[in-house]
Amino acid sequence: MVDRTQLARLGLFDAKVPRYTSYPTAPHFAGGVGPDTFTNWIESVPEYGEVSLYLHVPFCRRLCWFCACRTQGTSTLSPVEAYVGTLIDELKMLRKHLPRGVKLSRLHWGGGTPTLLSPDMMTRLIAAIRETADFADNAEFSVEIDPNEIDEDRLKALAAGGMNRASIGVQDFDEQIQETIGRPQGFELTKQAVEMIRATGVASLNADILFGLPHQTKAKITETVQKLLSFSPDRVALYGYAHVPWMAKRQQLIPSDALPTPDERLALFETARRLFMWDSYQEIGIDHFATKSDGLAIAQKTGRLRRNFQGYTDDTADVLIGLGASSISKFPQGFAQNAPSTSAHTGKIREGSFSTSRGHAFSEEDKLRARLIEAIMCDFAIDAQEITRDFGTPQGELMDMFRAANAQFENILRVDETGLFIPKEARPLTRLIARSFDAYDLSKAGHSSAI
Repeated sequence: MVDRTQLARLGLFDAKVPRYTSYPTAPHFAGGVGPDTFTNWIESVPEYGEVSLYLHVPFCRRLCWFCACRTQGTSTLSPVEAYVGTLIDELKMLRKHLPRGVKLSRLHWGGGTPTLLSPDMMTRLIAAIRETADFADNAEFSVEIDPNEIDEDRLKALAAGGMNRASIGVQDFDEQIQETIGRPQGFELTKQAVEMIRATGVASLNADILFGLPHQTKAKITETVQKLLSFSPDRVALYGYAHVPWMAKRQQLIPSDALPTPDERLALFETARRLFMWDSYQEIGIDHFATKSDGLAIAQKTGRLRRNFQGYTDDTADVLIGLGASSISKFPQGFAQNAPSTSAHTGKIREGSFSTSRGHAFSEEDKLRARLIEAIMCDFAIDAQEITRDFGTPQGELMDMFRAANAQFENILRVDETGLFIPKEARPLTRLIARSFDAYDLSKAGHSSAI
């Protein structure tokens, strides 16, 4: 891998950069994109086209300390029941504006804890979705599943509704680490959840684990990965823990002095990475691993790998519509984000309006830089011919951009007339290299560690 001395010399161990699941990133969204703009963008979707749909369920029975997602705790299902009603009303509004014949290429339920819903709530919500749009051929319906919050009845309701990919959060199986991050979840409990998922006939299984957690060592992450591999997941996301207590107040409960150093974080990632590779998983982008038959591996091989708010995807739809509080939508024209609080979002829906509160309309430069960054994040390379063809950027101007980026990294990249390429040994720097094509001010955004 890349030389650690070089990383330290360039000051990259201390760098804070976006994960680049969007460009521009969410901290740069602003007013000016409201319900009317959102409605117009929906109505501009081509008839008989395909869109992705994301539903956000912000509720959790417990609030894990490590999590920086927008969530809220609840001890009863009453607010969840009311929220499902709001989602159904929001779906009805969407149906009014969605052009004829539009189908869903992807459906994803995230959170929060979507599996907090009762089987009846799940069934009603799925029925409302199917009344809004039909599923496309080979559509994928995925749900984030908390092993602490799932049973056979809820899994049967999801499977009957068409769920064909389940995603389980593992984080780490070590008890000390789980206690420190506020996420108790035993291996046997997780194993039981996986067995129930398999028993329902769900075709694909995703799993998420974290590196860079407090008290995490190479021995501990090795044990966690080996236990995870016993489930034979089709796809694994190996995310770096983002310690941002200035943004996620609950993370203040996690002792900073128990966190690994940036050098140790890189060693933890490399340890887990090697284990996945030894088990014949394909490396996907900077932090995913997949079996050879998984859609991500196929997309990477055929040059169709993309990146969105859920990370890497093989979805080819140009439109992602987010419903629920704080959800973000992406259109060819720009981003639109719903009101962040559940109460504000619900209030707008009750008034008969979408809750869009901010967003960003793309400039031509945004579109160019977004593609440059996505190519780096997905392919570790930028094809100069593609960029010139699709964006009209003169070859000389493009080469100047490539050479300027390379100079920031002591010329460890490869630049020639065909494009820019990141060699394998430099791939831990991918997010940093992507940052060199970001035209926005990142100094006040409060992003997580690059390593």
